[in-house]
Amino acid sequence: MALGPIRITAPAKINLYLAVGATRPDRYHDVTTILHALEFGDEIVMRPADSLSLASDIDLGIPTHENLAYRAAQAFAVALGRKADVAIRLTKRVPHGAGLGGGSSDAAAVLLGMAHLWDLEGHEATMYSVAAALGADVPFFLDGGGALYDGRGDRLVRSVPALALPVALIRPPVAISTAEAYRAFDGLAQPTAPGPAAVIEALERGSAEMLGAALYNNMTDAALRLAPVVADALALCQAAPGVQGAAMCGSGSAVFALCESDAAAREVTTSARERGWWGMVTRMQSARVEVQTAREVS
Repeated sequence: MALGPIRITAPAKINLYLAVGATRPDRYHDVTTILHALEFGDEIVMRPADSLSLASDIDLGIPTHENLAYRAAQAFAVALGRKADVAIRLTKRVPHGAGLGGGSSDAAAVLLGMAHLWDLEGHEATMYSVAAALGADVPFFLDGGGALYDGRGDRLVRSVPALALPVALIRPPVAISTAEAYRAFDGLAQPTAPGPAAVIEALERGSAEMLGAALYNNMTDAALRLAPVVADALALCQAAPGVQGAAMCGSGSAVFALCESDAAAREVTTSARERGWWGMVTRMQSARVEVQTAREVS
């Protein structure tokens, strides 16, 4: 085992395109989505230990053994027939119940961190298998950038070009359970989704204006049933100067605005914070979760 400690950045994500379809025989939904990583995210520090532990800088409101990062460490160790002898310290920045993928990214960060601490080579297939079992978004964070997925949102179709655009994230003070959002979705009639081609073309052309016009998320109406304030967040973004387009993050409750400049993104988050909402200025990025060496960790 490597000596450690190591620090891992765990980026959040946005859905540039999200089309949820019918329920499958396995009780999951058909999902077509284009995910894109952000600069903003959580931070994890890992080090060798006698036994598995997880500490967070905030109360996550769930038992430790239910945390996705903890479960990732357990599952990877079991898959490799090893003891989960690591201590995990989580600095949580991505809000819970926001649709930004914070828990999934934390899980991917732990998997990569364990692979680094254990000096693993040739176990990539096992890591990806464990990631897929933990959640549909977890494998994406092992690769980062931008990617099109289908199946139940877990089958990689292709990578797509990653752009570096300013993004404003805002979240009203309400969390949305993914399970509740899907139940609400099942009670609504859905129009035919436009398909992801327009988003992919915008990314390939590097056009923020085209991308803003092509954003799509058919979970939005379901989220509004659970948290009507999400409509106010979207309206705030769409009315702000310098915003190319706005959409909800995953199944909510956060929304994002693609902006023509960092200044425009700051204006959006300032307006949100004046309402008592959470806001963050960030950028789209091509990186995945990233491991830093012990020399870079205090």
